[in-house]
Amino acid sequence: MLRTNLTHVLSEAEHSKLLQENENVMICCGRMGPMCIPVYETMEELENEYKHVKFADMEFDIQDARVIRNLPECRTFQGLPFVVYYKNGKVVKATSSIQSREQITEILDQHFGKQ
Repeated sequence: MLRTNLTHVLSEAEHSKLLQENENVMICCGRMGPMCIPVYETMEELENEYKHVKFADMEFDIQDARVIRNLPECRTFQGLPFVVYYKNGKVVKATSSIQSREQITEILDQHFGKQ
């Protein structure tokens, strides 16, 4: 399990439930590495500002993470983390590698609306 204060997605079933129960979801699929940790930290900060978005993490190396790794939007990604933004259960944006707070908030505002 990742050492973050985010909601942990541990299985395909939990991934599916999360998408069914939340209109706006941001999932960061990665490891506890130097490109991932800043994204987790930013997500933890943004949870208080974007109450209408569910923020979660998923370990890249677990078998069930294939629900993210095998997305068409992620097939060409080579750097961790894989970050996927869902609106009503559908992928609206996917990014890879480190993202700044500004890059993340721009995507959140564009796809989920400003808080």
